[in-house]
Amino acid sequence: MVSRDFQRTMPGASTHFRKAPSLWSYTHLDAWLLLLVLMLCGYGLFILYSASGQDIGDVKRQAIRMGAGLFMLVFLAQVKPRTLMSLTPWLYLFVLALLIAVMFFGVSAKGAQRWLPLPGFRFQPSELMKLVLPMAIAAYLVREQLPPSLKQIVIAVVIMAIPAALIMKQPDLGTSLLIASSGVFVLLLSGLYWRYVIAALALISASLPVLWAFMKGYQQQRVLTFLNPESDPLGAGWNIIQSKTAIGSGGLSGKGWLQGTQSQLNFLPESHTDFVIAVVGEELGFYGIAFLLLLYLLIIFRGMILAMRAHDRFARLLAGSIILTFFVYVLVNIGMVTGLLPVVGVPLPMISYGGTSIVTLMSGFGILMAVGTHAQRPT
Repeated sequence: MVSRDFQRTMPGASTHFRKAPSLWSYTHLDAWLLLLVLMLCGYGLFILYSASGQDIGDVKRQAIRMGAGLFMLVFLAQVKPRTLMSLTPWLYLFVLALLIAVMFFGVSAKGAQRWLPLPGFRFQPSELMKLVLPMAIAAYLVREQLPPSLKQIVIAVVIMAIPAALIMKQPDLGTSLLIASSGVFVLLLSGLYWRYVIAALALISASLPVLWAFMKGYQQQRVLTFLNPESDPLGAGWNIIQSKTAIGSGGLSGKGWLQGTQSQLNFLPESHTDFVIAVVGEELGFYGIAFLLLLYLLIIFRGMILAMRAHDRFARLLAGSIILTFFVYVLVNIGMVTGLLPVVGVPLPMISYGGTSIVTLMSGFGILMAVGTHAQRPT
């Protein structure tokens, strides 16, 4: 006969014994989100090899950047949300200082001054603001009672407007609007009253003519090209026409990896950066794009689950804003490449070639894991 003491040591034999914490609990990493992100990275490297003209050097550099991003993901997953909240004011001021430094010491490329040079590489401070701005808005709002009052909304708009104006001066209108949207998501998630939302929409609609007057010539041309790309098929409309041709010619299964004509014969500009999804559509067809969209949707779904696990208001607002901003970047890039939105120079997350954007995205995933896993303390 088995003794009572031995029975207590058997799995499920007694309710007094709890399941030992797993490795994931100790490392504060979410296994599902990490798996999906790694799959997205692998898919991105696979596409980049073809989009870059079989340049293995670009693939290696991208892999190194993904490795740096993975390091930041693991590091930030260990940081408690309350620690992030306490550091937020200093981080916000630091990134603001970097944006100001870009105006005086930045490196120019393609008519824009957006990068700061560092030994061996350069980086784009506006990418850091994608994370720091929603942190700043959330940290400010949770200090008061929610939903936010009109005074809180005005102060939050000022916090958003300062970095947005600095980024717009680079010039980078698309990124400034998207970064401001990350702060708007925090406001919306904080329980903003509908009357404020309606008033804001009315104010934005009334200010569109003023915004048009302040836009630079090439920015106005992008809007006009969006409305009628065939008006200048060999000039401003070339990118959209070629990208739509590439996607449409792929059909269901595509022409085959490395077999695209628009991308491999250099008809498609910026094929490894902003217009990389056109390469996916041409070479891998509808199935390739559907698989990519499935990965994005699963990441967004998992991110929302982690956001709902947050145990305080700051963590919930920050996590919700991060995952919604990720969704908007995917939506804007795909809409831009397919001609549904004006061209604003937004890369496709984790697929387009780039350094700072990948590290920033991976850092955001690390914060999501911290929010979701620190709420589940190991027993």
